[in-house]
Amino acid sequence: MQYGWTAPTVPILLGPDTPIKITEFQAEWLESVLMIGACCGLPVTMYLVDKIGRKKSLLVSAATTFTAWIIMAVARRIEWIYVARFFSGMAGDMAFVAAPMFIAEIADQKIRGFLSSLIYIMMLTGILLLYCVAPFVPIWVPCVIGLTINAIGMLVFSFQPDSPYYLLYKNRPDEAKRALRRLRQREDVDTEFKDISAAIDRQKGEKGRFQDLVLVDSNRKALVIMVMLNSSQHMSSISVMLMNLHSILEEAGAVYVAASTGAIIFSATMFCAAMSASLAIDNFGRKFLLCCSGVCAGLCLLTIATYFTLKNNGFDVLHVSWLPLLMVMLYAASFKFGIGLVPVVLTAELFPARVKAIGMTLSDLCYVGFAVITLQIYHGLKNAFGIHVPFFIFACSCFCTVIFTIFYIPETKGKTLEEIQMILKGQELDDLQKPKAVSEDENKKDGTYKNEAFVP
Repeated sequence: MQYGWTAPTVPILLGPDTPIKITEFQAEWLESVLMIGACCGLPVTMYLVDKIGRKKSLLVSAATTFTAWIIMAVARRIEWIYVARFFSGMAGDMAFVAAPMFIAEIADQKIRGFLSSLIYIMMLTGILLLYCVAPFVPIWVPCVIGLTINAIGMLVFSFQPDSPYYLLYKNRPDEAKRALRRLRQREDVDTEFKDISAAIDRQKGEKGRFQDLVLVDSNRKALVIMVMLNSSQHMSSISVMLMNLHSILEEAGAVYVAASTGAIIFSATMFCAAMSASLAIDNFGRKFLLCCSGVCAGLCLLTIATYFTLKNNGFDVLHVSWLPLLMVMLYAASFKFGIGLVPVVLTAELFPARVKAIGMTLSDLCYVGFAVITLQIYHGLKNAFGIHVPFFIFACSCFCTVIFTIFYIPETKGKTLEEIQMILKGQELDDLQKPKAVSEDENKKDGTYKNEAFVP
């Protein structure tokens, strides 16, 4: 809800009946300050997810957002809204790092992709709810709705178990076994508990320094994948769409529906596509969804860019003014079917325990950093050359993501977290079944201190 708040609210704030007078420049900063807050929250996130755990970090995030909604509901100056948006960005960053970690560590491998993708389903639910409500009510009403959702979340989640991986990592085996029994709803969890313990023991033998994200081959590959995917999400224009959708549809001359109605259809389309992708991700795999999504989203953006090029050059496009609206809706479905969903699943799968907090936080830095960059690219190029130029760039980014996926990203469907680490290290999965002596040089390259491979 915080992420999509500006799209329906900024037109109200810029209108004649606004409760708070703002300028166009101040309105643009309402978008960027959320992402700046997320960037500033990265060190806090990196510290808390390992220090107090994934569960408590999520509770801290919810409490921060709860406070931000209160400030936004009662604010009578734009500066107070900036403060609330800043801390909402910090809270959102913490949630988008801690939640994928938590889910990947509690989920069974057969449904890990589905459960991890629910994060984006919830995000889209919030955006859809906001788009349906915000254009038609005073600006304090969505704040009250946000407050209520946060209160319910904090109350319910307080009673949930923490991650068995985290508890074992903190040398609390009894708590970890109790948590695993509750999560699996059975008493016989000894086999899985031993597998998790062995994986944690092996990963504790690996280096966990900041520089080992780059120095260790498998960590570096995971980092490159996540940096590229998190960057590509925004370079395919999703932040621009979500935060400026009303103005984009108005500039396109979409006379068939009101901009507010188009935004509701847009978010509903993304919601349906994300639900479909969530059900498909554990059947068709991550790479297939990424490639299909990249090609289709790129073609939609290319069509939008071409339309605006013709319109800005004086061509009569009135008879095809329905085209941008259609392409925006197809883009919403295409984006959420892969590029907008798969990265959050892979984020929690690729990094080992020792560097997971650092790796996911840096990935999230790219996510929020490129959100700010793409917003500046959009506004800068739009004002200087026309709205078609940034959309050509965003279309090219989608096609580049497809090429990167084909040649660099491994398929993680149906693999345990330990098997994924072996794939990144370049080892055959069959090698997991037997000890394998390695040289001291290989140990250094691998980032481990043990002289034999993990035996499940």
